[in-house]
Amino acid sequence: MNRYMKAALRAMSHAEIDVKKNYRLLRTAETAAKMPKLRGLYRTWEHRVMNGEHQVPVRIFLPGQETSRSLPVLLFFHGGGWVTGNMESYSPVCRALAMAVNCVVASVDYRLAPEYPFPAGLEDCYCATQELLKNPWLLRASREDITIIGDSAGGNLAAAVSLLAHDRGVLLPDRQILLYPATADDHSESSPFPSIQENGKDYLLTSKRICDYMDLYLPDAEQRKNPYCSPLNAPDLSSQPRTLVITAEYDPLRDEGEAYAHRLHEAGVPTELFRMPDALHGFFSLPPRFSQVRKAHERIRQFLSSTAQAEPR
Repeated sequence: MNRYMKAALRAMSHAEIDVKKNYRLLRTAETAAKMPKLRGLYRTWEHRVMNGEHQVPVRIFLPGQETSRSLPVLLFFHGGGWVTGNMESYSPVCRALAMAVNCVVASVDYRLAPEYPFPAGLEDCYCATQELLKNPWLLRASREDITIIGDSAGGNLAAAVSLLAHDRGVLLPDRQILLYPATADDHSESSPFPSIQENGKDYLLTSKRICDYMDLYLPDAEQRKNPYCSPLNAPDLSSQPRTLVITAEYDPLRDEGEAYAHRLHEAGVPTELFRMPDALHGFFSLPPRFSQVRKAHERIRQFLSSTAQAEPR
């Protein structure tokens, strides 16, 4: 990364907004900035996904013209620190993913903290996963066609959904894709991961902002050790589905995502790990013309079409 880009990123990072005081403003700004003009290019799932008395919205994105043949299905959990982001702001991401990978993308609009702290959003994602695994015909798919995927906080939720499904003895997805996921409970200066110190101040997503998001998602710091909040704390990962982890070079969450991939591999789970060079946290939300996005789409395509085990590197 050249020094001019670094200087610009440093300036933007140091001028960051107070998340705890302004999370509602952040939600509004993100949605307005990314509001897609995609009417007619997606349809809303008419089958209701229920979590108790709460209805979880799910939006379906198709790769193009409808076809009678079965396509891979990616059940997508968006990022945003469990506090921001929604189905609207992530519609361009999901549309681009469906087109690039030639798959169906089902985007889950889970509830956000602090109004709905842990585990409300996780339970919404879990219910959507179970509904689709039990009724894959709703999307003209078989259970083996379904992969769960998430970026950042959504990657955390995807990993936690798989852990929760195993522990509850219910259906487990065959594959999961974790894009620069949050997997640990400590993002302060005491974090054991060098990327928190190396990338935690000058690359847009700061370690302070991560800590603020965690405070809103789960205010009790001791409870964050729960593996459903911090998957790295799970004592046994051997039951987890085949996994692709993609991290970003200049991301404070880089090392904990890679540590999770290595732990999965050590537990005998077929796992692929790829560190995206010259990339910042959140790069997957960039337009598809960016090389990092195209490379990520290609990695996802390869992962969905391959059953070979790869060692993290």
